[in-house]
Amino acid sequence: MQPLTLPPDLSHALDDLADATGRRPEDIALDAVRAGLRAEEARVRAVAERLAGAHADLLRRLGE
Repeated sequence: MQPLTLPPDLSHALDDLADATGRRPEDIALDAVRAGLRAEEARVRAVAERLAGAHADLLRRLGE
C-alpha cells in the first residue's frame, strides 16, 4: 500500500493540529479516517435497513 498524499492545504492543517495537540500527524489522520469510516458504515447500514424494510415483501418472495 502506498502512503496517502494530502494536498498542501490539508497537510499544513494536519501539521498545525498536530503541533497544537502534541500528537503525531499520523495518529490524527488515523483517528479521522476511522471516524469517517464508522460514520459512512452507519449511513450505508441505515440505508440498507430502510430499503430492506421498504421491500421486505419482495425480498421474502424472492427468497422462497
